Amino acid sequence: MNTISPTVASTKHGIILILAAIMPVMAVISLVPVLPMLLEEFKQISGYEVLVPIAMTIPALCVAVFSPIAGSLSDKFGRKSLLIFALLIYSAVGVLPYFLESLSHIIVSRIFLGITEAVIMTIATALIADYFIGKERQKWISIQIASVSLSAIFLIALGGMLGEVLGSRGPFVLYLLALPVALLVALNLFEPKVRANEDKQLTGFPVKKVLPLLFITLFVGIIFYSMIVKLGEVLSISQTVTPAIIGGIGALANIGVALGAFCYGKIKHISGPLLLCVGFGLSAFGYFATAVSSSIVISSIAIFIGCLGFGSLLPTTLTWVLKLLPENVRGKGTGMWTGMFFLGQFTAPIVVTLLQKTLDSLSAVLVLIAICCAIASLVAALKSKGARDLKCDDTNKAPV
Repeated sequence: MNTISPTVASTKHGIILILAAIMPVMAVISLVPVLPMLLEEFKQISGYEVLVPIAMTIPALCVAVFSPIAGSLSDKFGRKSLLIFALLIYSAVGVLPYFLESLSHIIVSRIFLGITEAVIMTIATALIADYFIGKERQKWISIQIASVSLSAIFLIALGGMLGEVLGSRGPFVLYLLALPVALLVALNLFEPKVRANEDKQLTGFPVKKVLPLLFITLFVGIIFYSMIVKLGEVLSISQTVTPAIIGGIGALANIGVALGAFCYGKIKHISGPLLLCVGFGLSAFGYFATAVSSSIVISSIAIFIGCLGFGSLLPTTLTWVLKLLPENVRGKGTGMWTGMFFLGQFTAPIVVTLLQKTLDSLSAVLVLIAICCAIASLVAALKSKGARDLKCDDTNKAPV
């Protein structure tokens, strides 16, 4: 990043970055309502039961794989131009399945979509870290995570409406929304200023400090999406549920994630380990209470509480990673965080399914996850003694 700009970031810049970060959420969420229609459309193809869901979820795997590469490229060549290019390609390949007839061609287009998503997610987050510091940075990270969660509610509804009007391919036209976002980026964002002296002093990537947080992020991604992707089965533990009930409680879960992120942004002084302790504690309660519940009301409350924990864990790990990263490797580090989180999204249903086959009970799986979260909360509590405030302004120093 060689361009030096005197521009100071404002609320306008933050909002545009939030809009960019919301774009990749459409890859899976908007297609959920039309999945039965797509399965019916391609039922003559051998293995369609696996291939159609893969077409939906393959972008998440691509984000997991390519985010670190995208971050490194943005460190080397700059962020703004790469973000604009990614948004344009994202829109073009995203809408392609609306016109394609072959399932294999659709899957290929979704792979390219996932690559552009990796660039968009990584750079949008890295620019928030570039533009803002200290409490302002934390505020925008919280808003980003909360906005992405809340947008899922509207995207599911919008995808369903487009499916009703335009058929199984209707939701794919949503990707055209990336075009006005690309225009906003081009007209308003600026290349972040390079602090040359700091870059000379801080050229190394703090692997030993960042790596544990990346594995924590992977674990958070798995426990978060395990609840989301298995929501229907989880609710069925207490009673038989309809799609409408699943959708309503799913919306409540996303509101819980958003509220957890917003509350996290309001906390004034607290250490990283203590935040992890609280977040994992809430997650453990949510999983355990859901596993033993015999009432849909209690299950709903437990899931909501668990999602409050998820909503606080995500900005905690991201803020902590950003705090550790020198500016010259911030894109790479942000890409690694994004990659680990999306790897958790991709592997969550696989992990839960394997555990379910081993333990012969979804309730047992939920209890096991609750125990893992409780252990994580206890370890974090032990590490919290004497730990420094995660939200102080010395952005390149880690809380001990």
